[in-house]
Amino acid sequence: MTFVAAMLCGVQGAYAADVVPDRYEEPVAAERPGWAVQITPYMWAAGLDGHISPFRRGPTIGVEKSFSDVLDDLNFGGFVNVWGRYDRFVFSGDMMYVNTTDSHGTGPLSAMQIPGLGVAIPPGADVDARVDTKQFMATLQGGYRIADTPQFTLDALAGARFWHISNDVTVTASHPFIGEVSATHGESFGWVDPVVGLRAFIPLTEKLSVQAQADIGGFGAGSDLTWSALATVNYTLNDHFSASVGYKVLDVDYDHGGHVYDTRLSGPVLGMTYRF
Repeated sequence: MTFVAAMLCGVQGAYAADVVPDRYEEPVAAERPGWAVQITPYMWAAGLDGHISPFRRGPTIGVEKSFSDVLDDLNFGGFVNVWGRYDRFVFSGDMMYVNTTDSHGTGPLSAMQIPGLGVAIPPGADVDARVDTKQFMATLQGGYRIADTPQFTLDALAGARFWHISNDVTVTASHPFIGEVSATHGESFGWVDPVVGLRAFIPLTEKLSVQAQADIGGFGAGSDLTWSALATVNYTLNDHFSASVGYKVLDVDYDHGGHVYDTRLSGPVLGMTYRF
């Protein structure tokens, strides 16, 4: 249900979570179907806390936003998870797209140089900034079921998490010495993190189950470090549909080429799964 800032604003993001109940992963042995596939659109009511610098020449600023603050900036958000299993081999694909707009005005400010504006801003200027952010993230993992019993399953996973963030800022500065000047500036950056993790599923009753998933990655290949943890309670509605509710935390520390995305996203998740 995977979040904006530049100059005086912050980039926000949301990270996708595998919030799907695993009921069709049971039973085992001869009763197990060859293929089991499930698709889960979901929401993640995440708040944002961290430090962000989406522009190379922009400052790194602290960002602390509740989910209601994030929702105020949201233009569009889409989240979907796909889970597949064949015998003991498993596959997970998780995708997120978020489009936000954050506007902020302030002044008077000290002297500064704004990227793309072409002139130095004298002290005492009033500055209005609007930042449009588009963020895409996809996590692809494959793995193997290392424990498979009617009471418990455990999957070992490995793969990669892909990030791409695009920011466009429109800045308008007003001052008696320069009048009113405005400019736009856009930058994008992205990276790939290797990740490894585990996923466990425990049926409690015929309809009720719990699931937990955690991963860790980055290791300096993309971000310095990233980790996530998810726990959900799942309820089977019928042979094809299940509902899930839980909590998700994603921590990432990326700092490269002047771009900084050092954040922790956390909040409840809600998903609806279709199995076939």
